[in-house]
Amino acid sequence: MGGIVFMRTNMLEEIREFYIQTVGMTVWLEQPDISILKFDNMLVGFHQTGEADLSSLITFVYETKEEVDQMYGKIRELATTEPKVNDKYRIYNFFAKDPEGRPIEFQQFLHSTEPV
Repeated sequence: MGGIVFMRTNMLEEIREFYIQTVGMTVWLEQPDISILKFDNMLVGFHQTGEADLSSLITFVYETKEEVDQMYGKIRELATTEPKVNDKYRIYNFFAKDPEGRPIEFQQFLHSTEPV
C-alpha cells in the first residue's frame, strides 16, 4: 500500500466527475464527503470542505506524446499552455486548470525512468 494526497474542494461532485469522465481516473474509495480517485499508481482524495485547496499541482504522467496530445485535445479550453518539450526537465507537457481552478499538468518523460 502506498499513500494518498488529499485536496480540499467546494465542488466535490463536479470535480469527481471531471477527473473520472475527462481525465480517466477511477474511483478507489468513497467515504462521506470524500472521493478517493486513482490514476495508475497515484491516489488523490478530494474532500468536500469550506475552503478549496488550489495551490497544489496534480501531474498526470503518460507513456507517449500522443497521449499527452489527446488529453490536450479533450481539455483545450481549460489549458493554460500548449504541449511542448521542456528541455530542462526532459519532458513533454502542458498545464491546465480543473473546473475549480486547481493547476494540473499532463506530461511524458522523454527519458527512461525506474518502474514505480
